[in-house]
Amino acid sequence: MIQSEKQIFYKSTFEKISEDKREKIFEVAISEFASNGYSSTNINTIAKKAGISIGSMYSYFASKEDLFLTIVDKGFHLLEKALEEIHPDEGNIFEIIERLFRVTREYAENYPEMNQIYLDLSTQGLSGLSSRLSWQMESITARLYAQILRKAKEQGAISPDIDEQLVSFCLDNLLVMFQFSFTSDYYKDRMKIFLGDDGVRDEERIIEGIMKFVRKALEK
Repeated sequence: MIQSEKQIFYKSTFEKISEDKREKIFEVAISEFASNGYSSTNINTIAKKAGISIGSMYSYFASKEDLFLTIVDKGFHLLEKALEEIHPDEGNIFEIIERLFRVTREYAENYPEMNQIYLDLSTQGLSGLSSRLSWQMESITARLYAQILRKAKEQGAISPDIDEQLVSFCLDNLLVMFQFSFTSDYYKDRMKIFLGDDGVRDEERIIEGIMKFVRKALEK
């Protein structure tokens, strides 16, 4: 797995406080951003709930934006760590893609608030923040898709004329929508409209159905 370059959005003073204090700030900030969204979150409220002064908060982060981007970066690295379980050199392309869907589901379940923050970040209203992100996670997943598709071509498992970049984009869209379907009420309700209450509860059926679709699209 290719490791992304660590981005720093906080001041050096943040590294000098205790780990417990840092984790408390993270815990409160993640909860506030996930519950209220970036625009409606107040950094004063975060400081108060974390038990620190607003002056101390600004000695750690230059702005609410920097605090938010620090949280986003933390989420990216958690997802990057989860992707290490994919092991792209083990199994055929369809086994690898299925592991991608299962790891994505586990991430959404283990880090629901991070998932909600990522969903908030993807909206047009926060597009201005994207200029400060290198989108290292998007680049990593794009390279991962290309790697497994190229290997599958070499093995003769998929058609040699498949456009690796286009298929990577389609696969990522499937995974992102799958991930969001376990995040917000809107996407949960949307999934119910398509699958029904019973269908939503049967996650194995969802993954199996998606994999049948992927196989038909890629198999020779």
